[in-house]
Formats: sequence, C-alpha cells, structure tokens
Amino acid sequence: MPKFDPSAVGAAYIYAAVADHVAARIASGELPTGSRLPGERELAEEYGVALGTARRAVAELRERGLVTTLPAKGTFVV
Repeated sequence: MPKFDPSAVGAAYIYAAVADHVAARIASGELPTGSRLPGERELAEEYGVALGTARRAVAELRERGLVTTLPAKGTFVV
C-alpha cells in the first residue's frame, strides 16, 4: 500500500483522501472484515491530519458502509 501523502491530494478534501486510503487498505485485506480500526486520534497521528479531519474520514467510511462504530467498543470493518 502506498504511503499517504496529504500534500499530494491537491484540491480534493483531505478527509476524503484519508477515507479513500483506509478504504484501499480494507480492499487490499490489510484491514480485514471484523478488524478494529485505530482510534480517531491514532488515525489523525498516522495520517498527519487534524482530529476533526480523522473524525470526518471515519464518518465517510460509515456512510460508504465500510465500517460500523459501536459505542465504547470502537470502529470495525464490516
């Protein structure tokens, strides 16, 4: 999987680029069904983005039907 580079995103929204990258990791099997995604703070650190951007990326993944969030449990690949 290529490394995420937020400066290469250009005019696109950063949250969408993060969501696309995580979606690609899911599609490649790096994040298999049932696996727990890192927390939003961890994602923000991993991708070098603001916490709000990571939250919006996770929300985008939920909207795409790729993950589900269980309160007090975490976010999991579906």
